[in-house]
Amino acid sequence: MKRTYSKEFKIKACELVLKDGIKHAVVAEKLGINKIMLYQWIDQYETYGENAFVGKGHLRPEDAELRKLRKENERLKMENEILKKAAAYFAKNRDGE
Repeated sequence: MKRTYSKEFKIKACELVLKDGIKHAVVAEKLGINKIMLYQWIDQYETYGENAFVGKGHLRPEDAELRKLRKENERLKMENEILKKAAAYFAKNRDGE
């Protein structure tokens, strides 16, 4: 059965290694976690800081902003296409009068 760990637990484990200087193997053994998993947590923590470990189904703030901008860009492209078609239609009808 797969266990889940809170963000606070992961941060504390990372800080034991990074700030307190305790060896990875010792921290992993004391906390009852896999040493490889601890290395992965530390990598995420060093990369993202307090924004690490957002959990399943959640996005980091910068990823959420990127998703929002991409969605808005797609909407604007569609609106632009509609306006181009409408302009061509009205130009055609004006010339046909």
